[in-house]
Amino acid sequence: MDSDPFPSTDPVSCIMSAVTLALSSPFGVDRIIALVCAVCALFISGFISGSEIAFFSLTPTQCEELEGTPKGDGVLALLRKPERLLATILIANNLVNVTIVVLCNFALGPIFAGMSAVWSFILQTVLLTFLILLFGEILPKLYANSNNLGWAKMAEGGLTFCSKIFYPLSSLLVRSSVIVNKVVTKKQEEITADDLSQALEIANVGAAENKDMLEGILKFGDTTASEVMTPRVDVTGLDIDLTFDEVMKVVIDSGFARLPVFENSMDNIQGVLYSRDLLPHIGMDDPTFKWQSLMREPYYVPESRMIDDLLEDFRTRRVHLAIVIDEFGGTQGIVTLEDVLEEIVGDINDEYDEEEQTYRRLPDNTFVFDGKTLLNDFFRATELDEEDYAAVTEDCETLAGMLLAIKGDFPKDKESIVYGRCRFLVLSVTQHRIASIRVKVMPGVQPDETKTV
Repeated sequence: MDSDPFPSTDPVSCIMSAVTLALSSPFGVDRIIALVCAVCALFISGFISGSEIAFFSLTPTQCEELEGTPKGDGVLALLRKPERLLATILIANNLVNVTIVVLCNFALGPIFAGMSAVWSFILQTVLLTFLILLFGEILPKLYANSNNLGWAKMAEGGLTFCSKIFYPLSSLLVRSSVIVNKVVTKKQEEITADDLSQALEIANVGAAENKDMLEGILKFGDTTASEVMTPRVDVTGLDIDLTFDEVMKVVIDSGFARLPVFENSMDNIQGVLYSRDLLPHIGMDDPTFKWQSLMREPYYVPESRMIDDLLEDFRTRRVHLAIVIDEFGGTQGIVTLEDVLEEIVGDINDEYDEEEQTYRRLPDNTFVFDGKTLLNDFFRATELDEEDYAAVTEDCETLAGMLLAIKGDFPKDKESIVYGRCRFLVLSVTQHRIASIRVKVMPGVQPDETKTV
C-alpha cells in the first residue's frame, strides 16, 4: 500500500512536505514560476493587442468626447503621433510574445523530454500559436473593438509609459519606415466606378432607397442625354401658328411648365415657352400682343452628351430644358433638369403629376407592360438576370426596343415571340409603336432560344 505523502496533520509540516515534493519533482519551483509568468505575459499580450484595435478604431465623435479629461487628453496625445504609437505597440507585443515562448519552452521542457526534437518542436509551436492567437489576439481584439473608448482610457497610462521606455527603438522604426516608403514607391491604382459598384453590392447600405441613390451616382457619369430624354413621339409641343387661346388650352391640358415651340415640324424648333410667362396676359384683350414674343432661345445638346456635363450646362445657363438632336440635326426629344436629377434620386412627382404605372401583374403570374417601360424596370419586376439578355439590350432602353432587337423587324399585332425565359405577346400596336406587351416568364429556356409564333 502506498504511503501518504503528507502523514502529519500539522499545517507547517504539510507546507514543508509540499515544498520538498515540488523541489524533487520534474516541475521545480523555478519551472512553476516560469509557467505563471508566461500566463501573465499572455494576458499582457492580449492587453496590448486590444489596445491597438481600441486606439485606431476611435471615431472623430469619440475623440471629441475625450477632450477635456485627463485620460482623454492622454489618449489624444498618443493619437497625434500614430506611427510612433503603432511602433510602440508592436515592439511591446513582440517582446511579450517572445518572452512567452522562452518561458513556456523552459517550463514545459520536462513534458517533451522523452520525445524526438522534431515532435517536440511541432507540438510546442502548435500549442503556443493557438494560445497566443486565441488569448493574445482574437478575444481581446473582439472585446476592444466593441468597447474601444473604455479600453483606450484604460490603456492610456500603460502605453504612455511604454512609449517613453521604447522611445529610441520606436524612433528608429519610424525613421526606417519613412526611408522604405521613399525607396519602395507603390503605384497608385485608380478606383473605377465598377470597383465602387462591386463594393456597394458587398456593403450593407441599409435602406433600398439609399442603395439605389448610390448606384445612380456611380452610373451618373456614364449616362447620356438620349438615355434619359423624353422621346420625340411623346413630346408635347406648340405650333408657332396657334392662337393664344389654343396655346392656353395645350398648357392647361398638358400641365407642363415649359413647352418647345416648332414651325411645321419638331425638327424646326423656334424656341421654348414658359407657362408662367403667359399669366400676366390672361384675360387681357390686347390685339397687338403676340404670345410668340414670350419664347426663349432653345438650348440644343447632342444625344451623346453625358448627363453630368448636362447638369453643369443647366446650372451655368440657368435653363431647365434642352432639345436633344442627332448627328443630322433632327430632333430626338427633350431632356429636363428633372430627368437628370431622377437618375440619382429616383422619380420626382410634384402635385400635378399623376402616378404612372407602366406595368401590372395579373393573377396568373403574367405581366402586362407598356412598350415604353424601361428595361431596368422590366428586369426588376420580372426578377430576370439582365446579363442573360445582354445580346439584345445593348442598343435599346425600353421593352419595345428589346422586342425590335429580338425580332429584327417590326412585330405585328397579337404576334407571340419567345426569347430566353420569356414569352412576349404584342397586345396592341399604335402608329408603328408597340403600345403594350404581355409577358410570361417560363422556367428552363436558354437565353439564346428565340421563336416567333
